[in-house]
Amino acid sequence: MRKAIASGAAAFEYHEMEQLFPEPKFVDAKGVKLAIYEANGDPAGERPPVILVHGWPEIAYSWKHILPALAGAGFRAIALDLKGFGRSDAPKDKTLYDIEHMTGDLAALLDSLDIERAVFCGHDWGGAIVWPMAQLHPARVAGVIGVSTPHRPPPPVAPLSIMEKRHTDRHYIVRFQEDGIPENILAQDPTRFFRLMFRRPKFREIPKDLDNRVFDLLGRLENGPPPNDDDVLLSDADIAVFVDAYVQSGFTGGVNLYRNIDHNWETMKTRSPVIEHPALWVGAASDIYLPPSGADGLEKIVPNVEKHIIPECGHWVMWEKPKELNALLVDWLLRKMPG
Repeated sequence: MRKAIASGAAAFEYHEMEQLFPEPKFVDAKGVKLAIYEANGDPAGERPPVILVHGWPEIAYSWKHILPALAGAGFRAIALDLKGFGRSDAPKDKTLYDIEHMTGDLAALLDSLDIERAVFCGHDWGGAIVWPMAQLHPARVAGVIGVSTPHRPPPPVAPLSIMEKRHTDRHYIVRFQEDGIPENILAQDPTRFFRLMFRRPKFREIPKDLDNRVFDLLGRLENGPPPNDDDVLLSDADIAVFVDAYVQSGFTGGVNLYRNIDHNWETMKTRSPVIEHPALWVGAASDIYLPPSGADGLEKIVPNVEKHIIPECGHWVMWEKPKELNALLVDWLLRKMPG
């Protein structure tokens, strides 16, 4: 049975490149306009839908190769532009981007679509939203999938102080705390920025002595060499989609996620980190931003988790290894969320 499922998924993926990304629909999530992009392979509603939550600096379009594969396996798959991104509302107030508001947006999205429960799948910052979604809105969650991002218990002290001590004040997350400056730098040349970001990893295995300068994103953007064309993962056409989206939304909404890191820590530090829902974590062996070692001990706080690592893959899993990711997602979903 499992072999037949895998063959069917692979056959569907062969044609996915021929499909266009869905046109957006707009929903009112309790006063927040959210753009959603849907591929429905379960019109009878026999399984929980899968909500795909992107990270930074991404948009729903990052799930371009994932949406059709999930629909082809018989699931209703919905990707959204988070608040602050793409064609969704992008308020400037940074307090609207804390974990309570961001998970509240997802709960309100389910209400707008008359969905009781869904599987939430998040990459990067999306993962940092869907794990707390299971803590703050457990009744709305059928399962959790973290791509790159593991669930972690709150550290003993505020996270920003840890980052600055380990990686200096040049780390992009520390610099993102400056009001107005980071988004202005990012907006100066969006094409260069996205070509710099969406690249293949330089290392198959993450060096133990990784140079902290790799995390000086703003410094590399302003003063570093241009990326080699062969290293860029996305086509010029795909890069253009991101550029157009961020010209429309601006960069402030996304940066505001980072400006709530310590506030989110305050919110979650007194809550139990244990998540009992069925869960899947998929890491990437060459991910320098969220290395697989971050998932060590995940089973202690997510007892029903399965863990997989995709070899020779960097942080942008959905672009670099979509077939491998689709195979893991479809296999887990069909076993854990049968119709």
